[in-house]
Amino acid sequence: MLTGRTKHILHCILLFTVIAVFELFTGGVRLGNNKPEEFDPWERYGYFWTFVLYLFRLLTFLPLPQVIFNFAGLTLYNAFPDKVTLKGSPLLAPFLCIRIVTRGDYPQLVRANVARNMTRCTEAGLENFLIEVVTDKAVGLPAHRRVREVVVPSSYRPKSGALFKARALQYCLEDGVNILADTDWIVHLDEETLLTENSVRGVLNFVLDGKHHFGQGLITYANEDVVNWVTTLADSFRVADDMGKLRLQFSMFHKPLFSWKGSYVVTQIQFMTPTCETNQIIS
Repeated sequence: MLTGRTKHILHCILLFTVIAVFELFTGGVRLGNNKPEEFDPWERYGYFWTFVLYLFRLLTFLPLPQVIFNFAGLTLYNAFPDKVTLKGSPLLAPFLCIRIVTRGDYPQLVRANVARNMTRCTEAGLENFLIEVVTDKAVGLPAHRRVREVVVPSSYRPKSGALFKARALQYCLEDGVNILADTDWIVHLDEETLLTENSVRGVLNFVLDGKHHFGQGLITYANEDVVNWVTTLADSFRVADDMGKLRLQFSMFHKPLFSWKGSYVVTQIQFMTPTCETNQIIS
């Protein structure tokens, strides 16, 4: 059976091969003495259209920094990490709140995913945790000492004017609603996001390490039954973005230089400001 390192080496070889073949077939790299026709564009197209064409070509360099970060992240870091090993006892970990945000339109999905995430947390040995569902509509979660349902009132208006998911998350931090201490941690998830044992272990290692106060994890798709292959394959770009650009910026610079996702964000309550350093969670 191939190890994660071997898979990563094969992955890099395939990536370089695809780039080389693409360059050859598009004429970016020419072999032999085949030279393209040379002409003066200023004479053929005129000054105006030549300027426009050169401007369009220069625009292609705008995404270059993100392309470089994606390429470096996909090659410098192992894209196939092995099973995550706990670096400390879950009993010593600070309190974790797994906060799921939903509009409440699919209550059955939310209830099923809460049950599955609960199972993954207990299987990973997590002890001090709470699963909190923040919803615009009641989803009818079963009573459980580690499950809390928070319904955001329709009349609630945050001072910042935040809307949608940000509005719901802000409501949880209001006095009289928040039940967490400043030293507790929050794992922000969407209603369809499912935890794995590796992801729980990665979060535990991150909070036990305590070096950074914000973290971002990798989200993969097509782990369940595929409903639409076209949209599922389109989502593969988001996985590559996580494994490349986002992983490099968090692991090397500890800052969201370009962007970060709105789900699988781990934060400590007392440092919930945008100026804090960020690190990658290996999951």
